[in-house]
This record gives sequence, C-alpha cells and structure tokens, in this order.
Amino acid sequence: METNSNSASSKPSASSLRWRILSRAVLHRAKNPDESQLGMKLISRKAAKGFNLIPCQLLNHDHESRDAQFCYTLPTQGCPKLVLTQRLNNNADLTDFEICNRHNIDNTGTVCQWPSEDVLAYYCLSHADMFRSKRVIELGSGYGLAGLTIAATTEALEVVISDGNPQVVDYILHNINTNSGAFGETRVKPMKLHWNEKEVSNLSHTFDVIVASDCTFFKEFHKDLAQVTELLLKKPGPSEAIFFSPKRGNSLDKFLEEIKDNGLLFSITEIYDPEIWNRHQQFMNGDESWPGYEKDHCYPLLIRITR
Repeated sequence: METNSNSASSKPSASSLRWRILSRAVLHRAKNPDESQLGMKLISRKAAKGFNLIPCQLLNHDHESRDAQFCYTLPTQGCPKLVLTQRLNNNADLTDFEICNRHNIDNTGTVCQWPSEDVLAYYCLSHADMFRSKRVIELGSGYGLAGLTIAATTEALEVVISDGNPQVVDYILHNINTNSGAFGETRVKPMKLHWNEKEVSNLSHTFDVIVASDCTFFKEFHKDLAQVTELLLKKPGPSEAIFFSPKRGNSLDKFLEEIKDNGLLFSITEIYDPEIWNRHQQFMNGDESWPGYEKDHCYPLLIRITR
C-alpha cells in the first residue's frame, strides 16, 4: 500500500489494515470466504505475474495443505534444479495476520513469489563471480529463491537467508534442508532478522555482499532497513548491497534518502541486463501475459549501495 506525505493522516497504516481485515475475517469469514484475499489487495499491491526468468514447475500439492512444492530450473548449463516448498498464492488466514501484528512485520513473504525475487536470482546467477568466496546475506528473503541460487551456483563462502517473519524462516529452513546437496562447500543457514535490531550477535559489519528484492514498499520500514544495511556491511574493506526494487511512486526515493542519512553511497541502474530489459519492453508494448504491467510498480531498478 502506498501513502504520501499529503495523505498520511487520512490513510490507515499497514498494521491498522491488518487488524481491520482480521476483525472482519473473524466476524464474516463464514459469509465471505474471500475476505482474506481482499485484505491482500489492501495491504500491498501484489503483482500476480512476473518476468519468468527462472522456469518453475509445480511438483506436488497436498490439497489439505496450503503448501506446494515447486521445481526451479536455473537457466545456466550445469546448474542444479532447486526444489522449494512455498505457500500457494492468496492463502492467508487469521494466524498470518496475528503473527504480522505480534512481530510488527508485513505478510508479503507468504503472499507469493515476488517478481523482483526472480530478477534478483537471475542477476546473481549471471554475476556469480561477485559472490565467490564471499559472506552473503539476503534480507527479506521470502522463500529464499535468490539466496539458494547464490548458495548453489557461486561458490560463496557463506549464505545467510533471513526474514523477519518466523513463518517464513520455517520455510527457509525446510528449503535449505531440501537442497543441501547442491551447496558444495558453501555454508548456508536461515536467520530470523528484524531490521530494527541494533546489534546482530557477532554478524555486525561482517558481510561482503547484502542482497534484497522488493523490500522498499513500506515506508514505515525504510529507516530500519537502511540502518540494518549499514550495520551488516563489512568494514573495513570493500562491501556492497545489491537491491532490486521498482520506484513505486516516491517510495524508493524515500528509502534512498535514509541510505544517505546513514552515510552510505548508492547508484541506480535502469538497464542492467538485456534479457530483463527486453521482457520489460515487451510488457510495455502490449504483451498481455502480465495484465496491468506498469513500469513504476513492476520494473525493478538495480540499486548498488556502498560505503
């Protein structure tokens, strides 16, 4: 959900929307089973399609469960396939909203696989050298596609796949265990990480590379995300954060103001991969495989953040 400075007083916060949806679901779930799906649309603008850079196939689905297994075929010769267990799209329930409010987090990690995650994983696969022998952490990882791709293909020293939602971290752990045979000598572990943490055990200033995708939507989390980025980037020595995010009005600009306030530098690149740019152009020129595609909300820019 987007808000701006001129209308902040008239629009409810994400957390208040979550509580409103929760109360409606309690009162009206029997009458209106689609209430939680309506809630998803109110809390965040979820993209139903994507760039489809990494082919994905449904392996199996237990119809008594909200989960399913998907196989991702990494589009580089010799790379392993990754099997991820993830929530079927639009299957939120009351427990999800309760956890979001208890931990002051959004629920986007369990809504779907987000388009910029696909772009991030593809970009990392195409730039494996930047991760070789490096310590890497993914922030707001969702089901962990990008982090698992880095772990399976780049010979990184260590990959930490993190999220602030304990439900999502359970999925990450499961997916790490499922794909452990693909990681070689790379150490891979899940981590529950809230961006407002001021100290992160013994991890402060130790990561060579931070990666994240679709993490700048909610302005209420911008300050914490910028601060944890500064906290985790290695010093002394070279380090950088690789973020992919659409502009979404002034949301990305507001986040980058926080980055500057934390003493960090950044660059923005619009055309960073010919295949991704080509697919973007097709969507802009009327390709109907992604209905409602808009550059501002759908095309992720590459943000590189350094000291």
